[in-house]
Amino acid sequence: MAKNALQAQLLKAGLVDNKKAKKLNKQNQHEQRTGQSHEAELKANIEKNKLEKLEKDQALNQEKQRQLEEKALKAAIVQMISQHKIKDFAGDVSYQFIDENKIKKVYISQTVYNALVSGSLVIAKDHDNYAYLPKALAEKINQKMEGFILINNAEKNEQTTNEEDPYAAYVIPDDLMW
Repeated sequence: MAKNALQAQLLKAGLVDNKKAKKLNKQNQHEQRTGQSHEAELKANIEKNKLEKLEKDQALNQEKQRQLEEKALKAAIVQMISQHKIKDFAGDVSYQFIDENKIKKVYISQTVYNALVSGSLVIAKDHDNYAYLPKALAEKINQKMEGFILINNAEKNEQTTNEEDPYAAYVIPDDLMW
């Protein structure tokens, strides 16, 4: 089969099959008769293929590592939400907000409602439910990863009114109930 070490290495590595080995053997015999050599070219191709495979493997490993880090970050955020959420929020005051282009309605206590409207509490996604979190924790979560905080009225309360607006003096409160 393989008469020299290079062909044996190629066969062992699976880069060539028996037909190709015989062809290379015939080429080698022809080159020896004519004085030409392609061994350096073959070695360069093998080295290039190894480098390409190594780069591809490194890119796949980096992608897997990034996905693992993202998964760990999500798990840490979910744990933070479950640890710091307000547990006593049940009440008879309704609060409506938008989640994934759907209007959601929750019943909460008056104190939680007032805190949501003033911006000291925010609504976050907690698996399939909603969690009510302090504003400081919500800012930390938003710094780490977007998408968990659904309602943050603190941003709306900080907006300034236009000075040329004729109705600027007539501020409509956010907690107005019809």
